[in-house]
Amino acid sequence: MKDWRAAMNDYGRSRTPFFFLLDFELCRPRVFLLDEVANAGITYSFHSPVLLRPDLNAGITLTSPFPYEKYEQGFREVQKALSLGDSYLVNYTAKHGISLDNSLENTFEASRADYKLIDRDYGILVFSPECFVRTSGNEIFTFPMKGTISAAVPDAANVLLNDIKEKAEHVTIVDLLRNDLSRVAQQVRVDQFRYLQKIRTRTGDVWQTSSKISGILDADWRNKIGDMLQALLPAGSVSGAPKARTCEIIRSLEPDPRGYYCGVMGVFDGQNLDSAVMIRFIEKSEGGYYYRSGGGITLGSDCRKEYDETLTKVYVPVV
Repeated sequence: MKDWRAAMNDYGRSRTPFFFLLDFELCRPRVFLLDEVANAGITYSFHSPVLLRPDLNAGITLTSPFPYEKYEQGFREVQKALSLGDSYLVNYTAKHGISLDNSLENTFEASRADYKLIDRDYGILVFSPECFVRTSGNEIFTFPMKGTISAAVPDAANVLLNDIKEKAEHVTIVDLLRNDLSRVAQQVRVDQFRYLQKIRTRTGDVWQTSSKISGILDADWRNKIGDMLQALLPAGSVSGAPKARTCEIIRSLEPDPRGYYCGVMGVFDGQNLDSAVMIRFIEKSEGGYYYRSGGGITLGSDCRKEYDETLTKVYVPVV
């Protein structure tokens, strides 16, 4: 198959719509013409207001959480790397065993998210709230999401907004994404900083904070979509800063490759690009179902709180 970047560049140059899945390590990138997507066992839904099967139960149960002791060992190694100045922020993730009340297919149909995908051949279900990059004409936008708290916490929204560690983490990611956009765009600016979003789940609501960053692309950006995405990957919100060294730390500490988890999925409609970071992620393997989740670790992080945040993110969104 043609190199994924060259394929995207060619399709963009001819204004041919396509869909893509890029794994975190870029070992299994896939690019499809739109009429090839269904034959690949993939169904996706971006920004759809329709809940396909509200009658279905889409619950999940945490059956075998990633052991806290193992998480703590990795957390200590992250802290060591941070104290040495190897990184300022490391997105450290865990893999939790779960059971589903329904099949992957039915859970896909009974959930709602800005970006949803089921990949039947790979046993993957994604319901992501996080845009990676989106274009409108020659403008490009990114919306880094960093900071999560259960809405059940008293005065949760204000607690999240006033948390010094969470704000520092968010500032780091916004700065990283500003720099990333500057690789492909001009006049990069932060349009909205650290706004709140509430997500409803079967097990309770959660608050998250995001920011909006934008820039101006060259008029011929569609001719080099693959090159543009390569310059922006991996997504800063699920890697860290600085990226190259932080990704080395992630590879040395996490027991499994991430694969499509924390990768990027997206569609080019012939004129504009829309894409999402593949978080809120269920995968099926020989050992059963797993939900992968994580969070940003800084020198100000508390291990128990960070571990609990990975559990808070184990949910199926319903509204």
